[in-house]
Amino acid sequence: MYDDIVLKLQKEHRLSAAEYKELLVNPVYDSALQEAARRQALEIFGNEIYIRGLIEFTNYCKNNCYYCGIRAGNKNVERYRLTKDDILLCCEHGYELGFRTFVLQGGEDKLFTEEILCDIVSAIRKEFPDCAITLSFGELPRSMYQSLFDSGANRYLLRHETANPIHYSKLHPENLSHENRIKCLYDLKEIGYQVGCGLMVGSPYQTVDNLVEDLMFIGDFKPHMVGIGPFIPHKDTPFAHYSAGSVQMTLKLLSIIRLMEPRVLLPSTTALASLMPDGCEQGILAGANVVMPNLSPDIAKSKYILYNNKSSVGAQDANALLVLRQRLNKIGYTISNSRGDYN
Repeated sequence: MYDDIVLKLQKEHRLSAAEYKELLVNPVYDSALQEAARRQALEIFGNEIYIRGLIEFTNYCKNNCYYCGIRAGNKNVERYRLTKDDILLCCEHGYELGFRTFVLQGGEDKLFTEEILCDIVSAIRKEFPDCAITLSFGELPRSMYQSLFDSGANRYLLRHETANPIHYSKLHPENLSHENRIKCLYDLKEIGYQVGCGLMVGSPYQTVDNLVEDLMFIGDFKPHMVGIGPFIPHKDTPFAHYSAGSVQMTLKLLSIIRLMEPRVLLPSTTALASLMPDGCEQGILAGANVVMPNLSPDIAKSKYILYNNKSSVGAQDANALLVLRQRLNKIGYTISNSRGDYN
C-alpha cells in the first residue's frame, strides 16, 4: 500500500535513501504525507503557530553567492544598515505587538564587527530579558559565535544550502567551502545554540538525489530548526534565467521533515508565500509551525531583496497582525505569543 512508507516514517522517523527517493519522486504519497505531518504537529504543538519578528538589519554582504540578490557583485542594490537604535526600536514595537522572539538577519557585513554585534545582542537581552534572540548572519569564526552566545543570543539560523559538496560549489564562488559551512553548523550546536539548517528547493543543478542527501544530513545533524523554501531567481544574479523551485516539492519536504523530526521548529517561509497567495497557510497545513512576520522598517523591506517578487507576511502594526491571525484562524490555527523554544 502507498501508506506503508509514510507509516514507517511516522513510527521510526527515519528511512533509507531509497525510501526517501521513492517519497520524493512519487506523488501518490503526497496526501498521506501531509495528513500524517499535520497530525504530528497538532499532537505536539496543538493548533498554535509561533511567530518570530524578523529584522533585516543590513543588506551589505562580502560574499558573491550566485543565487542571492544582495551579493557583493550586484551593483544595482541600494545598500543600507540599521543602527543599534533602529534595531531596538523594531524590537520595542514587536514586543508591544506580542512578539517574544526576534530574528536579526543580514548579509555578511564586515562593518558589523564582533564588538558591535555583541553590543546589539547585549542591549536586546537587557531590554527584553524574556525574549529569544535569533541570529542569521552567515559564517563566522567559532570564537565570534561563542561571544554572541555569551552576550545573550539563543538561536542561530544557517542554511546548509545543500549536503552535496559538488552541488555547493556550483552555487557559490571558490572562496566559500561546503566543509566550512558544515563546520559552522556543528560549532554552533556544540556552543549551545538552538541551530537551524535548511535548503532551497529547486536550486540550479539540484537533483532528487541531492534532496535525498539533504534529508540524510538533517537526520544525522538533528537540527532544532529547519528552514526550507523554493528557490526563486533574482534578476541581477547569474541564475536570473532559471525557473523557480516547485511549491509542491517544498510542501512535501516540509511534511517529510516534520515526520523525521517531530519536535523541530519548522517555518512556513516567505519564499513559499511569494510563489502562492496562500503559501503561508499551505506550509502550515503541510506540518510547519512557525511564521516570521517582518518587523523591519520600510527602508529595509524595500531593499532587502534576495529574490524576485519577495512577499512579506505583515505584522508592522496591530491591524496587520490581526489579518495574519484571521488567516490562520480560517484554517484552524491561532498565534502563540510564547518564545516557542525547542524542547
